Amino acid sequence: MTEIFKKSGFVYLIGAGPGDPGLITVKGRDCIGRADVILYDYLANEHLLTHAAPHAELIYAGKVGGAHNREQWQINELLVEKALEGKVVARLKGGDPFVFGRGGEECETLVAAGIPFEIVPGVTAGIGAAAYAGIPLTHRDFTTSVAFVTGHENPAKDASDIDWERLSLGSGTVVFYMGIRNLRVIAENLVAHGRPPETPVALIRWGTRPEQEVLVGTLADIAEKAHKAAFKAPAITVVGNVVTLREKLRWFDNRPLFGRGIMVTRAADQAGSFSSLLAGYGAQVFECPTIRIVPPESFAELDAAIGALQSFSWLVFTSFNAVASFFTRLDDLGLDSRAIGPCRICAVGPKTAAALSAHGIKADLVPADYKAEGVVEAFGALDMKGKRVFFPKADRAREVIPTELQKMGVEVTAPVAYLNVVPEALPAAALQALEERRIHCITFTSSSTVQNLAAMLGENRLLKLLEGVTVASIGPVTSKTCREMGLPVDIEPPSYTLEALTGEIVRHFAQPTIKA
Repeated sequence: MTEIFKKSGFVYLIGAGPGDPGLITVKGRDCIGRADVILYDYLANEHLLTHAAPHAELIYAGKVGGAHNREQWQINELLVEKALEGKVVARLKGGDPFVFGRGGEECETLVAAGIPFEIVPGVTAGIGAAAYAGIPLTHRDFTTSVAFVTGHENPAKDASDIDWERLSLGSGTVVFYMGIRNLRVIAENLVAHGRPPETPVALIRWGTRPEQEVLVGTLADIAEKAHKAAFKAPAITVVGNVVTLREKLRWFDNRPLFGRGIMVTRAADQAGSFSSLLAGYGAQVFECPTIRIVPPESFAELDAAIGALQSFSWLVFTSFNAVASFFTRLDDLGLDSRAIGPCRICAVGPKTAAALSAHGIKADLVPADYKAEGVVEAFGALDMKGKRVFFPKADRAREVIPTELQKMGVEVTAPVAYLNVVPEALPAAALQALEERRIHCITFTSSSTVQNLAAMLGENRLLKLLEGVTVASIGPVTSKTCREMGLPVDIEPPSYTLEALTGEIVRHFAQPTIKA
């Protein structure tokens, strides 16, 4: 971005893709990050807003079912207004800006106002949704052409601009955008102008998203099927023999967790990896952080232990948070991993060991049992008498390690390195999903996630909202807390890792009989 653009303002018209946030282009994502103002549509996945700069002004400019939050002329004026303030504006539009996105109209307004702009193409819904439904729009055994047509023309026009005869007599695939309300008229026009009534048709709603729905029929019956199924927008309509390939080529909506709502209760900055694992199997993931990690009120005890690091025989980490908090404090004190010196390292679980590796540290000991009792058992096999152990912990950590090691004659220093606090509120989307019974499985990865959720909802409401919901616990300690709260545990993996928990969830929902 040149200085002249910064002074006069600049607008990016960005195609957000059809719904899956992973389909945003690299350039589109980067432009979102540069923007001072972001105007986003209803069909632009709000997850993309996580790429926005902290200072960015977010403005919703979408519409649902024809009800406009802002009319198009108002959006045009707002683009000009913000750009004339010298701001970089990102206009985030579902699909592609120039494919039934009215991007051309917005650009005309910008040209008239003398405002520079750039188009960042996106994956249009007709291509993306069809691909996620397993329907190739062209195939040399079926057709070599495809047409994209609006199913909702400008109501101010006196006559339709759609060449129904050419669309009907050609053998190509036809993709209609925004045509659900006019579906019966579309089907009747195609048949009236020569398309066989038995021509296959697919309706794809919320294409590329975890809530994708596909309804298949023919020109003769698709309107009646859609009416009976209460099939609603947003959706595209694919007409042509290529639709018959769907059953053979389905890949997205036949994954083992597709259609399942799964709640992840980990801390916000740690939920991503687990959410990605579940989403990879088709789950619709609702992130509901029940933990917020904050520094302790005083670093006095932790700093004193760090100052005496050279005198310790072992440094014990039982979680990613412990590693992150410890090394953040080292950095604050002007130190790095060299301060550890001859001290040996014990890490509980592969994730904790991986967190250490990021700091150039390889754990000397990773107990086979990924919980506090495993640490005690591992140290029990060593000569620990008279040794000193540094155990940076959470404020609510179990006392198993200090208590049991002291019985072995070990001197344990266990300063609080971080606080595990309850967030102020549950995310609105997660709470709504619970209340609407769209959560099929809830995951707990520590006792704190269970206790904190109960504190946020109240125990009675927690039990009520989770009636009939599959409870997945990462291990026996967490499971014990669940049961103490009155929650039955349905899933507990043999090894206490996110990968193992994900695998057990997949196996559970693959069973013939599952919880609704």
